[in-house]
Amino acid sequence: MLLHVVHETRYDYTPAVENAHHVVHLKPASNVRQELISHHLHIDPAPAQQREVVDVYGNLSTFFSFQSAHDRLRVVAESVVSTTPITPYWSADERPASPSWERVREHFRYHSAAAWDPAAEFLFASPYVPRDDAFAEFARPSFAADRPLAEAAKALMRLIHRSMTYESLSTEVNTPALKALEQRKGVCQDFAHIMVACCRAMGLPARYVSGYLLTHPAPGQPRLIGSDASHAWASVYCPAVNASGEVDRVMPGCWLDFDPTNDRSPGEDYVTLATGRDFLDVSPMRGVIRGGARHALNVAVTVSPMEASDLVQSDH
Repeated sequence: MLLHVVHETRYDYTPAVENAHHVVHLKPASNVRQELISHHLHIDPAPAQQREVVDVYGNLSTFFSFQSAHDRLRVVAESVVSTTPITPYWSADERPASPSWERVREHFRYHSAAAWDPAAEFLFASPYVPRDDAFAEFARPSFAADRPLAEAAKALMRLIHRSMTYESLSTEVNTPALKALEQRKGVCQDFAHIMVACCRAMGLPARYVSGYLLTHPAPGQPRLIGSDASHAWASVYCPAVNASGEVDRVMPGCWLDFDPTNDRSPGEDYVTLATGRDFLDVSPMRGVIRGGARHALNVAVTVSPMEASDLVQSDH
């Protein structure tokens, strides 16, 4: 599937900002599930400095700064991404070899002279995902003895989906996952943070994924430009297993994505932007400004399907 994504962010400042430094994660990743066909980042006014870097988690980010006063900022990221159909991990025909969740937990416990697994970094607390017994208590019913990791993660995803109410404006960007769990409502960011926190509380590496989801208008209704939004889901690490079903400490494992907001496995209608410990690592745009005591923020996102012929025409 070809997906065309336009993500526009606009700030209006009062009074003017004197200087500013920003980092954006707005360039989709290229991986086994998706290929970035094209990407353009337009910044108005033009920044004094701009450079693209790869962050510590392998995400593509762009840094830019201003050394002169400006009373507005408009950032438009336009991308075309080719995505691949993905069979859900719990499909009876396509289910990969998945060790029990206890074996995965044991794999990540400290063992003298054991080989380092990079996924271990995603076991620990992070700014928006603290460690708390409440997450383990909430998650425990999903983690029956000897249950395969993929099935346990699926059960946890569905538990979060059933237990939480999606409610816009019920949380802020910096709302801790524990507060969202306590109030049993939030947005996709909160659903993802809770799943990440629950997995870590059970001793399993999990990370936060930012991206987009192709939404479908109601029958007979047009697709509204700018009406979509960024999306977020969770990713759980599954180590490889050997012929005897034991965790293989040499072969690399894989990350399995789960979307608790929609109770499904992300497929070809999803676009991955970046992955990190939590939202703070991969926020679409953040920065430091001097001045601009008051500001108005407007964000518009459009995700729409494309035909291959449209792509060819756009190249001319």
